[in-house]
Amino acid sequence: MNQQRIRDSFARQGLMKTLGATIDAIAEGRVILSAPLQPETCQQHGFAHAGLTFALGDSAAGYSALTTMPEGAEVLTAEMKINLLAPADGIRLIATGEVMKPGRRLVVTRATVDTEYDDGRRKTVAILQGTMVPVTG
Repeated sequence: MNQQRIRDSFARQGLMKTLGATIDAIAEGRVILSAPLQPETCQQHGFAHAGLTFALGDSAAGYSALTTMPEGAEVLTAEMKINLLAPADGIRLIATGEVMKPGRRLVVTRATVDTEYDDGRRKTVAILQGTMVPVTG
């Protein structure tokens, strides 16, 4: 697994830049991303917008899949389901993407999205499950 390949791909993600997202960890079949909660990414009640939650979880899951793919491959989401479990009212979201079943044509992934509070406590706010497909250049 080439961590720099993951970092380079992530750096080309305009939405992740806009959201202030960063890569916190990369391992085979697992990627952790985080993004701060900002007024621009919250909904009218002050909670993280579901779009932020989904985008971060989808990207974490996608990059976890990419860690299992050969050099030269990229990844696209074929489908993704989200369950929103609780409002995200902390200071940042942390998405952990994991490969559940790798494959040559399809990679089944999941992501857990937690909100983190300023005292370090965390609460799970969403779970996602999806299918990723490898694509070449």
